Amino acid sequence: MSWSHSILALGLIAILGVAARADFRDLLEKRTYTDKSEAKLPYRLLKPEKIEEKMMYPLVVFLHGAGERGDDNNKQLIHGVAEFAKPEHRKKYPCFLIAPQCPTGKSWAGFGRNSKTGDAPDQPTEPMRLTLDLIGALQKEFPIDPKRIYITGLSMGGFGTWDALARKPELFAAAVPICGGGDASKVSRYAKTPIWVFHGAKDTVVKPELSQKMIAALKKAGGDPKYTEYPNEAHASWVPAYEDEEMFAWLFAQARK
Repeated sequence: MSWSHSILALGLIAILGVAARADFRDLLEKRTYTDKSEAKLPYRLLKPEKIEEKMMYPLVVFLHGAGERGDDNNKQLIHGVAEFAKPEHRKKYPCFLIAPQCPTGKSWAGFGRNSKTGDAPDQPTEPMRLTLDLIGALQKEFPIDPKRIYITGLSMGGFGTWDALARKPELFAAAVPICGGGDASKVSRYAKTPIWVFHGAKDTVVKPELSQKMIAALKKAGGDPKYTEYPNEAHASWVPAYEDEEMFAWLFAQARK
């Protein structure tokens, strides 16, 4: 079974589970970002329950996996986002969250599970470029704390998380890449950024060695990343990762100096 087919199968299972719960998707406003060249990026926006005057709020950037690509501005919410939209999390960790949707046939990072170290392209893919531009646009529109911008993603979005860190190391206060991989030759750019990596030991879609390689490179570069490898999890390691209350507490405690 191919990578995309594996993700699609997991997505169908997740849809059934999400349907049985309150529809959190109504909390996320449908939007489209358009740049000066008329390139478009559909995305969903979650706002704090109440925006207090003179308060600044964190921004979470969520990057979906390969199976959620498209242009319906909906499939990217299948995995992970529901945990951020839980009532108890919205009360405890008020934030803005964006979930952009990558078009079919494109990717966040321009490289993936079969790429070798150093395969990251010199220029970002269009979806990544638009996502990074979108962050800047939202900072002008909403009270977003520039010291508390976080990024997380799963599978293809895990690769995207690593890629975004390398391209904008000064932007992110913390990152949570899940079952992805990156260009180990570029970790010195963000070695001091707080990073918590998750992977399943039984993952055959994106092998855990790809995360292990990034952890080793970060440590060699002077970083102190956190790494959780679930011994009995396969590819869907994002399920326990996003259900981990310790991860939420850790993420929202991070701030750039």
